[in-house]
Amino acid sequence: MSAPKVLFGFHAVGVRVKTAPASVVEVYVDATRRDARMRQFLARAAEAGVRVIEADGARLARLCGGVGHQGVVARVQAIEPARSLDDLLDGLQEPPLLLVLDGVTDPHNLGACLRVADGAGAHAVIAPKDHAAGISATVAKVASGAAETVPYFMVTNLARTLNELKERGIWCIGTSDDAPRTLYQVDLKGPAALVLGAEGPGMRQLTRKTCDELVRIPMKGAVESLNVSVASAVCLYEALRQRGL
Repeated sequence: MSAPKVLFGFHAVGVRVKTAPASVVEVYVDATRRDARMRQFLARAAEAGVRVIEADGARLARLCGGVGHQGVVARVQAIEPARSLDDLLDGLQEPPLLLVLDGVTDPHNLGACLRVADGAGAHAVIAPKDHAAGISATVAKVASGAAETVPYFMVTNLARTLNELKERGIWCIGTSDDAPRTLYQVDLKGPAALVLGAEGPGMRQLTRKTCDELVRIPMKGAVESLNVSVASAVCLYEALRQRGL
């Protein structure tokens, strides 16, 4: 069994307690915090049979490596992905909606993207192993529980994976400021993978060339681009709107 990892914050720890309580080794809580939110959390933890330990702020900060823990830190066993990307796609009963991130290395951006993907009902988030952030405590905190619910596949070769998606009939749509058409001029009702690059450099050239089509998000103000998590939200919710969901 792998060594326990750390989750912190009400959302991240709360989702793990709800969805996989057996994987929670122990939860540390701020001994001085007894507001309504903490009482509700403690009630859920007790109902799930999770071991709770009171701790002071200094110990909580040491456990999670910072101070943004909200008074809740958990040691949990890693949950191995239950299936591969192929298995996930084979099991879908509706057109796939995927978010592909190329070069997103900031854990805060990844966490926000996972949260958006969860909210929009994306079936998975895909990223390359060598140009992406992995799931960490910070990612889980920012994702507010979505790191536990959205499958996150890190692939060895992103271009090859995009080609495999295309072979399955999944339309790979990249985003680029210089694209001839806007996001709102493409059909997102069918199987789709929305491909976004990091803010600034954008997608790598090979990723860009592998996409079936490039689109842009209209920018009417002075700024040239959106943060990748905001752009992900715009794209995924447009797909959701077109699908009538």
